[in-house]
Parts: sequence; C-alpha cells; structure tokens
Amino acid sequence: MRLHDKIALITGAARGIGAATARLFAREGAQLLLTDLLDEPGEAVAAELRAAGAQAEYIHHDVASLEDWRRIAALIAERHGRLDILVNNAGIAGGPQFEEATVADWDRMLDVNVKSMFIGIQTLLPALRARGASVVNLSSQLGLVGTDTSSPQYQTSKGAVRMLTKHAAIHFAADSIRVNSVHPGPIVTPMTESRRNDAERHPRIISRIPLGRYGEADEVAYGILYLASDESSFSTGIELVIDGGWTAQ
Repeated sequence: MRLHDKIALITGAARGIGAATARLFAREGAQLLLTDLLDEPGEAVAAELRAAGAQAEYIHHDVASLEDWRRIAALIAERHGRLDILVNNAGIAGGPQFEEATVADWDRMLDVNVKSMFIGIQTLLPALRARGASVVNLSSQLGLVGTDTSSPQYQTSKGAVRMLTKHAAIHFAADSIRVNSVHPGPIVTPMTESRRNDAERHPRIISRIPLGRYGEADEVAYGILYLASDESSFSTGIELVIDGGWTAQ
C-alpha cells in the first residue's frame, strides 16, 4: 500500500475532490482525519470508509478559523504525535466580477482559499516536523492563466496558493516537509454543477479543453496521491497541472 502507516488530514473532504481523495487514500492504507463544514456528507464519507475497513474520522472544521485549526492540532498531538500528509483541499469559487465585487467578497475568498492554508501549515508545524511530511495545496489552472469566465478574487486566491506553496517548499525543506500544489482544470464536482448545466457556458468551457471534456475527481485524486506518497520524495515546490490541456495552449 502506497500510504501504509501514514496519517493524513484532508480538508473539504465531504464531497468532490476531497471525498475522492479520501477514498483513494483509504484504499492505500492511510489513517484519515476528514474535515469540512458539511457535516452530514462528511460523516457519511467517514462511515463509508470505516465500513470498508479503513481508519477514518470526520471533524467539523472551518478552515478560515484559527481556533478550529488549533483544536485539530491539539487533537493530532494528543492522539498521534505526528502528521504525515496534509491535503489543503477546502475552498470556494465563483463570486461577482470586477465591477460588482466588494471588499467583503475579496476577504471571504482569500480567507478560505489562501489564509486557511497558511494557518493550517503554521498551526500543524510540530506534527508535520515530527518525521517529515507532505503538504499538498489545491490551486487551479486559473492560478496559472487568466480567463474571462471567473472572478478576479477567485483567480487571485488561486495564484496566491501557487506562490505560498513555493515559499513554504523552500522554507521547510530543511525540515523534510515537502510542499506542492495541484492545479485542476474543470472537474465534475458539485461545485461545477451549475456551470455544467448552463447551456451557454458549458460549451464555451469545453471548447477551451483540448481533451474535450471535464475531468473526474478521481483523476485529480491520483495526482494528489502521488505527491502525498514517498514516490514523490524528490519533488517540492512543483505545480502538478491536471487540466485536460487547458494551460498548454
């Protein structure tokens, strides 16, 4: 098993890419701490994994809350004394365009998508340093290239994740903590459902993807698995792009 004896924390694990990653990690032998604000589906994912023989626990968690991160850090310190894998997956999307966006829109997007990752890594440092760890931050292909189909605050947040990742990768290399980012393109998840059901918008997005389709959550989860595992032990600060060719153009 690729994650045997690894303790992994996945944020935003109740659905979409987070849930797909949890299921894959469970099959590969990880002990899982799953967090989200969506308690019912989050508990359901953890129960499903336990029924299949995995060790999985769900924890209610607002990633923008320092107190919530401190609570989780205390739990990890008490029960495990270490954390081998941190997947910073939780995030939000959408929002109004430049002319309509408010300061509150910007603050919320940056708090959830970027500040949460800074707080999470900082708060969990003792556990991450215990024997070296892998941190995987979820960005987006829209953290690499511009588009007129997204909001400025979303694209800015995902670009910031990219640079936070590179800074942390260099800063923590001496601690044997690897930090990498994953940049998915359009993926079939609940977050993209409205776009996929939009008869005007959906064809326009598909036309920008050379492979001609949305990706599946499992296709991103396998990339996250690679970066979380020891197979990527010489990779830190990289951008793993899983976007059907969007950014190759």
